Amino acid sequence: MTVLDALAPTLSYDPALSAALGAKNTSIVCADHAWPLLLAGLAQRTENEIVVVATPTGRMAGQLRDDLVAFLPEHDVALFPAWETLPFERVSPNVETMGRRLEVLWRIKNDRPRIIVTGVRALLQHLSNTVVEPLVIKPKDQVDMDELIATLARFGYRREELVEHRGEFARRGSIIDVFTSTADTPIRIDLWGDEVDRLTTFNVNDQRSTEDLACVRIFPAREMIVNQEVAARAQALIAKEPWGQENWERIAQGATFDGMESWLPWVATDSTVLTDVCSQAAAMHIVLIEPRRMRDRARDLIAEEDDLARALASTWSRDPEQKYPRLHSEIESFLENTKAESIISLTPVAESPQATSIETSTWGQATGDTEALANRVLRLVTKKFRVVIAADTPSSAQRFNEVLTQEGVTVRSPQQDGSSVASPGVSIVVSPLHSGCILNEHDLALITESDLTGRRRTHRDVKPTKRGSASIFEDLKPGDFVVHHVHGVGKYLGMSKQSMGGVERDYMQLPYNNGNLYVPT
Repeated sequence: MTVLDALAPTLSYDPALSAALGAKNTSIVCADHAWPLLLAGLAQRTENEIVVVATPTGRMAGQLRDDLVAFLPEHDVALFPAWETLPFERVSPNVETMGRRLEVLWRIKNDRPRIIVTGVRALLQHLSNTVVEPLVIKPKDQVDMDELIATLARFGYRREELVEHRGEFARRGSIIDVFTSTADTPIRIDLWGDEVDRLTTFNVNDQRSTEDLACVRIFPAREMIVNQEVAARAQALIAKEPWGQENWERIAQGATFDGMESWLPWVATDSTVLTDVCSQAAAMHIVLIEPRRMRDRARDLIAEEDDLARALASTWSRDPEQKYPRLHSEIESFLENTKAESIISLTPVAESPQATSIETSTWGQATGDTEALANRVLRLVTKKFRVVIAADTPSSAQRFNEVLTQEGVTVRSPQQDGSSVASPGVSIVVSPLHSGCILNEHDLALITESDLTGRRRTHRDVKPTKRGSASIFEDLKPGDFVVHHVHGVGKYLGMSKQSMGGVERDYMQLPYNNGNLYVPT
């Protein structure tokens, strides 16, 4: 349970949401600061079903997921990320991104999340045809060493002397070290004969085992797993599309190489997308956040992919007007063919006269006046409101508690199960949220630290140890030293525009061995 889970049902039976669930296509007008609470209510209302929430951008999806886990158990909310690479690029997506995507697809069919948040790019991207089962290992399991190594290689893991990064494995006698695609720390499988004697995490720096594990699931480090069907299609493409012979041959032979995921649409048997997997597992509802922006972004994706294909056609000796398998579906086709129980458009302003509304307001501009803050809180309490202040940290919570207490406001100590926020009064909880909302019809004021201080929270990746590439590049200055995974230490010279098949893109310029290495951003 979460400290705010008692608030999740607040909007579950709001008339606007009830009307939306009773129709195929509807639109709800609701200010963005109340979206997480509304979506949490929808997830509770549609128990044993799947809610897919699509946003215009991946960053918005990540931010929304961050807020949703304040109202719902973390296990119930999944983020389905998009690849960071362009179509046809000779660079594979991040190993963790691919692993997380495969994990979500597997979870849909097994321990189903109640709500999946994704950006439009990931929503429309075509997937491999089969959901890959992870390799599950427990202590006392019987494991054949050669079969384990073969499976890891088939899953796209690279064999190294020492494991340091995701997607690597190493063997030392009867010990197999693996840095799985979905973990923050690598694992160590210690065999006694063919039996797993010990299963632990270990420290990359000193290679020492740290914590015993009861079970591990190893998801692939590649999204394209070459099976007989994929190999056969690649083999057929050698004659049909001879310009790509080198790639088709490598795929047909089961080889793993950088950028191989770009060719997934060519060897997949159909155009499966995320919602196809969801609808096969359970009844599904789709929520489109700001659908107009989503449609614009979706059309940009298709136009960008078409432009790249035309630009590369001369390199491939292929007719630029000849059709090719796209990586993304068109948004109109997607909406027409999706098997959803309902499609709900969620907008901050009305885009249709038929839209229903949920009335909300915000706390307003932060003033720093503690007396005014206390007086306003007391007025809400007099009206039998539940006033919940969500602080970012325990120290912030303590500070707000002291300020309100000094001004004569009685503040309840939050219970671990969140029960204190279910009844009228003032509660302070530690639950970082991007923004709060006031729902007069439901006697609820949810106030965040940023509402009171004016300091806006920035979205962080789900895994705090990982930073987005854009933020890393912003921190770099020409002359700074960087470490390339393959080439080692180099000096960052700045950004440079380079052309790939007639399409310009920004690259980091790094000098190595009397030449320049250009790393795509």
